[in-house]
Amino acid sequence: MSRIGTLFFMAVLGGAALSACQTAPASSSAAPAPVKGFVTDTKAFDAFIATKPTADQFKAAYPDVLLVMPNTPTTMEIRMNNSRYFPQWDATGHITGGKFQ
Repeated sequence: MSRIGTLFFMAVLGGAALSACQTAPASSSAAPAPVKGFVTDTKAFDAFIATKPTADQFKAAYPDVLLVMPNTPTTMEIRMNNSRYFPQWDATGHITGGKFQ
C-alpha cells in the first residue's frame, strides 16, 4: 500500500512541477500584433490609444503609420488615408489622444 501512496505522491509532485514550468506567462498586457498598412479600423485604433501607449508601443503596433513627434518638421499636405498621426502627450510621455492629418 505504501508503494501506491509513493507513486501517487510522485505523480502529484510531477504534475505540480510541470504546471510550474510554463514557457510564457499568461499576461493580458501582451503586445498586439502589428497592423499592416494605414488605420482603417478606427474603433480598434481608439481602443489602442485609450491604453495610453508610448511612442515605441505605437510604432510596434502601427509600423506603417507616421507618428509625428514633437519638433518634427512635416509638410502642410492633408492626408485623408490615416497615415500620419499627430499625438497628444501626457507628462510621462504616453499618448493620450491626437488626430490624423
